[in-house]
Amino acid sequence: MAAPQAPTSLLRQRLLGMVDLLHAIRRAWVPLLVVYFAYGALGLIDISRDFWVKESLRLSPADLASLGVWLGLPWTIKMVFGQLVDSIPLAGSQRRSYLVLGAALMAAGLLVLAGAAGGWLVFLSPGGLYMLGNLLLVLGTVLQDVVADAMTTEVVPRTNPDGSARDRAVVKTELATVQLLGRLALSLGVLSVAGLSGWIAEFLSRETVFLIGLVIPALTLVAAVVASDALHEPHAPDWRILGGGLAFGAVVIILALTEIPYAQEIVFVLSMAVIIRMLALVTADLPAEQRRAILATSIIIFAFRATPSAGDGAFWFTLDVLGFDEAFMGHLRQTAAIIAVVGLWLLRHQLTRHSVARVLFWLTLAGGALSLPTIGLFYGIHHWTEAHFGFGARTIALIDTAAAGPFAQLGIIPLLTLVAYYAPPGRHATWFALMASLMNLALVAGSLQTKYLNMVFTVGRGDYAQLGILLITATAIGVALPLLALALFRPKT
Repeated sequence: MAAPQAPTSLLRQRLLGMVDLLHAIRRAWVPLLVVYFAYGALGLIDISRDFWVKESLRLSPADLASLGVWLGLPWTIKMVFGQLVDSIPLAGSQRRSYLVLGAALMAAGLLVLAGAAGGWLVFLSPGGLYMLGNLLLVLGTVLQDVVADAMTTEVVPRTNPDGSARDRAVVKTELATVQLLGRLALSLGVLSVAGLSGWIAEFLSRETVFLIGLVIPALTLVAAVVASDALHEPHAPDWRILGGGLAFGAVVIILALTEIPYAQEIVFVLSMAVIIRMLALVTADLPAEQRRAILATSIIIFAFRATPSAGDGAFWFTLDVLGFDEAFMGHLRQTAAIIAVVGLWLLRHQLTRHSVARVLFWLTLAGGALSLPTIGLFYGIHHWTEAHFGFGARTIALIDTAAAGPFAQLGIIPLLTLVAYYAPPGRHATWFALMASLMNLALVAGSLQTKYLNMVFTVGRGDYAQLGILLITATAIGVALPLLALALFRPKT
């Protein structure tokens, strides 16, 4: 048996690995990494937005969960954006122009939020402006994400300069490296603004913070300047996907405006049917074994992402009862962001070498365990720890946040690598958009569950009597659902 390596040797290997990864970055990869970084840096406004909602908008946790369902729907029709990006040039461009359009939509959303917070936009109610501003932000980020996703597979050449095919193992390794760098760029974006978001939320007005956020779409404009359209393989629009997606979007708008009972549930079912049908069309030419592997993996990750949360009531509890303020919330996010980057780096080999099923199994168990401190805080465990060990709620929250930091991104990398590897030629954006639509539909399923749980266990501002059972129920579902999917659909990949 080989002797264990000394800590200094392991650290040296990690540092050398980091240098090797940085050396692996190609110039063509930089624009998409900037887009992912900007996506993460949009968290600059999060704390101000969350506090503004609690302070100024009369929305319950169930209302906010319901709004989250509608705001998640643009992500479920990414296939429309993907078809547009793949097949319809905008001002003679199929990459740069769409990045510019995405940045414009994000900037418009930030201006609407600033106008609502500052009181100089009044053509809708504050709640209506909140919805409109966030919808514009979502549309802008979805469009940029579609372009970046397509570029993650286009920047890795499949042939050598002489036209011969590159080694499949090398191609797959480079694809995995691009996906890892994309997750790291996003995490670094989060890290760069996490602590700052709390500081500016404490000392600046909500309006000012939203205006400062305009620096984020400016980063995307930089990416658009240096991005290249030359790598794209154009093809004719697939009107089954583009037309079907547009028709589906029209149905969603009608249902949202007419306030038909169970409109969100109807949209969810329609979304699932449309996405499954479109995935079947796009993957029709793949070998049966590959289709089965993708199906099994998709079901498992859908279950992993379709878990509910306790909703905004849990956040309000930390403010009203535990006394957390803007600065401390920023400190928590900064800690989580740092640990996320470090954890993503240290676990990069496990993420690219182990199966999706194995990764998600351990992430599910870890996620359940890391929910226990939050439940304990509701039941007053911080009083006991303060009496016996000298630390209270803030220390518990900080330790729990640090432990949970890396888990948000870990389950995504194996799936993205698989998706990138099997991307059909000429349909990269559509392929990524459809798979991402399925994964984001899972988040809509989670938001619906969150809404139902908040309707059963009512939590309001200052009324937290039922928050404990709400936390326990959400945690139990969050563990049981992925484990059940793993047991039934465990893939071989």
